[in-house]
Amino acid sequence: MENFSTAEYIFLSGLQEVKNSRSVYFAFTLLTYLLIISVNLTLIVTIAMEKTLHEPMYIFLCNLCANSLYGTSGFYPKLLLDLLSDVHVISYNLCLIQIYVIYASVLGETPILTAMAYDRYVAICRPLQYHTVMTPLMVKTMLFFAWCVPFAWCAFSVLCTFRLPLCGSHIDKLYCDNWSVVKLSCVPTTLNNILGYIIIIFEITQALFTLYSYYCIVGVCIRSKEGGKKFMQTCLPHLIAMINFLIAALFDVLYSRYGSNRLPLTLRNIMAVEFLVIPPLLNPIIYGLNLQKVRRRSSFINCYA
Repeated sequence: MENFSTAEYIFLSGLQEVKNSRSVYFAFTLLTYLLIISVNLTLIVTIAMEKTLHEPMYIFLCNLCANSLYGTSGFYPKLLLDLLSDVHVISYNLCLIQIYVIYASVLGETPILTAMAYDRYVAICRPLQYHTVMTPLMVKTMLFFAWCVPFAWCAFSVLCTFRLPLCGSHIDKLYCDNWSVVKLSCVPTTLNNILGYIIIIFEITQALFTLYSYYCIVGVCIRSKEGGKKFMQTCLPHLIAMINFLIAALFDVLYSRYGSNRLPLTLRNIMAVEFLVIPPLLNPIIYGLNLQKVRRRSSFINCYA
């Protein structure tokens, strides 16, 4: 063990092919981040200001937007600084913090989407019991687990990574991710592997529960035109958001563990950041466009702000 050491700095090589057009990428990245902040904050403020939106579905939506803002804050500021710098380096401690922020957000998005799916399932499949089931206590409990469990999982995962001595200091990505750091280790990483698979199984289980909820919802909605209209207005956006997030997160997990360096760097970067670009932008836009109460209230705020 005395021959091993932990790197003080981690070098990120994901931007090595954009040296000649950094200003363009900087402008695009800054615009994307400002757009993410504006659309998510608009939805959060709209829901907070309008008392008629203080319902479980909108409360979950507000938390989904807050989670997106939290997760992207761990990625975009550092990327913008790297686009202005010739040396793309991050201290090891900040690297671990970035891992924690980004992946706590990722692990938190699935239970929030699952809670939203369950809310819609109760509202459509068991409407007479809705207010009995979705009580304020139930909503608070679901949000507690949606935030605290992912934060605890991620904290334990980062601590397991922190204990590893490293034999390398280069990551071929735009940001620090847990598995890339683990692969730099000089010692066996069995515990990290087991923990990673447990988290993946836990997330897949939640996703399957969500998909089953929508399966039940579709079975109820196709029986009437009114039910089909309700599904299109309130449930289809949830389903699109869930599928989009699962695909984006799956790309990142599979590439981090099994990806090949033979793929073009640009393609690898796109696959690695998709879940940090598409869901934070798409979720509030989908809900803002499809939920009539939110759309009407957003328009009112924009007119009189």
